[in-house]
Amino acid sequence: MQRRADRILIVMVGLPARGKSFLARKICRYLRWLGHAARIFNVGSYRRERLGDHKPAAFFDPNNPEGSEARQLVADAALDDALRWLKTEGTVALYDATNSTRARRAHLLEQATRVDVRVLFVESICHDEGIVEANISETKLRSPDYVGVPADIALADFRRRIELYEQAYESVSDPLLSFVQVIDAGRQVVVNRVEGPLLARIVALLLNSRLTRRTIWLTRHGESVFNMRGRIGGNSVLSPRGEDYALALGRHFEPPPAGLVVWTSTLARAMATARHFLVPRTEWRQLDEIDAGVCDGMTYEEIARNSPELASARAADKLRFRYPQGESYLDVVRRLEPLILELERQTTPTLIVSHQAVLRALYAYLVGEPVEHCPHVAMPLHTLLELVPNAYGSDERRTLLTSRIEERPSMMPPSGA
Repeated sequence: MQRRADRILIVMVGLPARGKSFLARKICRYLRWLGHAARIFNVGSYRRERLGDHKPAAFFDPNNPEGSEARQLVADAALDDALRWLKTEGTVALYDATNSTRARRAHLLEQATRVDVRVLFVESICHDEGIVEANISETKLRSPDYVGVPADIALADFRRRIELYEQAYESVSDPLLSFVQVIDAGRQVVVNRVEGPLLARIVALLLNSRLTRRTIWLTRHGESVFNMRGRIGGNSVLSPRGEDYALALGRHFEPPPAGLVVWTSTLARAMATARHFLVPRTEWRQLDEIDAGVCDGMTYEEIARNSPELASARAADKLRFRYPQGESYLDVVRRLEPLILELERQTTPTLIVSHQAVLRALYAYLVGEPVEHCPHVAMPLHTLLELVPNAYGSDERRTLLTSRIEERPSMMPPSGA
């Protein structure tokens, strides 16, 4: 049973367009993927819901008493909900707002401490004007505050809003506080008074995170001989149809994006699928398919016929079901955790060629799905999944790369792995 003292409120701090919400979502999806109850309470969303969209910059003027009072009310409402959620069911609540003054942060700390909730301040600081300008453009184009507003008007208004926040902004500096400062999109990270295993994992994520937005592609290997026969696991070679997919995949990336790197598992079918790329390639054992243990090389029909108790256990709880002498989906998540940190360090486009169960787990992490959803993500053969992170989530596109050989259904059941 988790003690209430283990409940954590992560308070985001920073001027607009410094990547606070981007970081908050990154932390939240990481924790949810690891199985923790994490949730974001975004004060801007509360403001839009309760006060309406399109508030002009003057609304955020610290010398505007009506605007200040209204913003205080919605900020407190978000805080109350966050603390109530932590008290009843949550583990980590991320309180996403500017929280730009010492007085405001002292108030948050006092309210959280009263209900025995630990507080970690995460401040995003940016001195690099190029990063700030890129974030301003991203926010101006995608922010719900500016839906339907002409770009030039939105840009001018948002810049004015930043100027008003700058007038009262005070960085986190109290040495008695627990805080992490992420400077210039990860160029430097400052850590102060952070203790405990869960906070240590969050710090590890922040130490390895880069706020550079780049494309990540996921694809399964081309059809293998075992796929044709409906057999799981193994280390079989590609079928003719799989070989043709490898060619189609290579052609799709001609010319390759600047800086593209390719990651594959160490299994023959994945390495063969990526062999047509003349860019840096790295093989990772963490990307190998889920270990089917004693069931390796069998069909699902054979498992059901020879070991019906295993088939029933798998159907009842696919996430936690562990193949005898093999792995479960949760085991796959655990072995992928170090690779996630390496992926977060990347600043260039990355193509990952792997296997169904592994890609399901990676996809759940990248889009912020709870770990429970992993076993049910659609990850068909010969489909390229493209993810482009942005300030408010990820743009996703799936492309079926057809081959010269007529497409036919694989014998592998849709539930796969």
